[in-house]
Amino acid sequence: MAMTVKELLDEPQLGLRLLAGADGLGHPVTWSHTSDLPQLWEWVSPGVLLMTNGLSIPAKPEAQVHLARSLVAAGAVALAVGEKMHAPEFSDQFLAACDALPLPLVSVPYPLPFMAISRSIAEASLLEESRRIKQTARIYDLLRKATTPGETWSQLLTGIGKEIRARLYVVDDRCQHPWQPGDAALPEDVLVRVRKVTSESTAETRHFLWTADGGESMLIMEIPTHPHALLVILPEDRMQPDGVVLLHSATVLGLGLSRSALAMESRYRSGGEFLLQSFEGRIGAAEAARRLEDFGFPAGDLRLLSVPAQAEVGLPQVHSTLWRHGINSVCVVGEDKLHLMVSEYCPEDQLLHVFDPSLPIGMSRPVGIEAIARGLRESLWALGQATARGVRLVGYSEDAPWFGLGGHRDGAELVQRLLGPVIEHDRLNGTDFMATLRSYLDNQRSAQKVAALLFVHRQTIIYRIRKISELTGLDMAETSAVAQLWLAFQVHEAMGPGERVPRG
Repeated sequence: MAMTVKELLDEPQLGLRLLAGADGLGHPVTWSHTSDLPQLWEWVSPGVLLMTNGLSIPAKPEAQVHLARSLVAAGAVALAVGEKMHAPEFSDQFLAACDALPLPLVSVPYPLPFMAISRSIAEASLLEESRRIKQTARIYDLLRKATTPGETWSQLLTGIGKEIRARLYVVDDRCQHPWQPGDAALPEDVLVRVRKVTSESTAETRHFLWTADGGESMLIMEIPTHPHALLVILPEDRMQPDGVVLLHSATVLGLGLSRSALAMESRYRSGGEFLLQSFEGRIGAAEAARRLEDFGFPAGDLRLLSVPAQAEVGLPQVHSTLWRHGINSVCVVGEDKLHLMVSEYCPEDQLLHVFDPSLPIGMSRPVGIEAIARGLRESLWALGQATARGVRLVGYSEDAPWFGLGGHRDGAELVQRLLGPVIEHDRLNGTDFMATLRSYLDNQRSAQKVAALLFVHRQTIIYRIRKISELTGLDMAETSAVAQLWLAFQVHEAMGPGERVPRG
């Protein structure tokens, strides 16, 4: 065990004297540090005896009390101040605060060098270093023994918690929900403390942040290699876990999370392949039912969701985030949209929580295994409605018209009638009239702007627009014709891939 403050005071060659904080004599001293910089608590780590010549100790009583409280909150186990140096007179309020916290206040006789104190602590720490090495080895061995993927995480949390004598929680730093489904949630009082501490801290200090509230210590650490994964440690007694051991513990937990991430990556790829086959009608109902059972979907109807794809967020991360919040899903990206399949009982409030508030969500009606492609068409149609109306989530309903159209069937007929000839011409001749028309409508019908965007001559654009007019039978100079084509394009973008092929 580490040397205690009392054992340090009992060393006769040092001649140290206790001024206040006698109830903290049992605090273990893991290291010492010397500083006369402002805000001394910023240079303290847990278990440290802080030594100072007093230059940074304030003269006002309330400031001295604030210093004592801040040192304890940062994890300091004692404050040693050199006699006959630069410290102001200690106020009664400061001494009372040291007694109450408790924070042992130690007087260092002049001219004893601080190095003598550090040497005593270092010599006493040799045995502690041996204990630390053995404890670290046992923690890494927990990862070796936890070989079953589904059990690895719970085994690690339980084993490491017992080893360091602390309760461990891993949460998402954005919402403080458990990082993996089935994990214990933060107790309400701890949740309040975590939110307060993280809101007041900077990104730089959140890598390793000790705090104490009412005498109860709490450590918040980031888990390496897993952005937004936050490790919350609540020691079971006043003896705080060794900082180096905690860093190794976080590394082992990160490796455990990586095992889960690899399993989710494999599941994501398999699920995306399944969805593509279902959208294209290349998988039978019996095979689809078997695959869904493998993905963990209960018997019953499903819902399809469509969301604009975010370039800055990889799909596996979205997939994992849904899983961490208890939403079982398979998903795939297609045509700048993220398509997901979830259970019909998936809570809407959880979906709204997981996805960015700026993203609209389209949701199909419940569909059976044989109607997944129809669910995709409905979710895309609902997404178009959500985008047009500025609503976060819209469920498909033929009773809620969009642009006067009763549903995706009406929309498919409109697209076929107006844009079908253009799509067919592109397919047969290898042209790109649809892209030209889209750009023409988006740029105020300016042939010059479209030519610059598409890197062609202005006369080429004029020829293409004339040809499109012939194919559609619409005069592009007429506002009514432009309005019809613009509407057809809105519907076209909210349709499933299968519906975009014109019917002959």
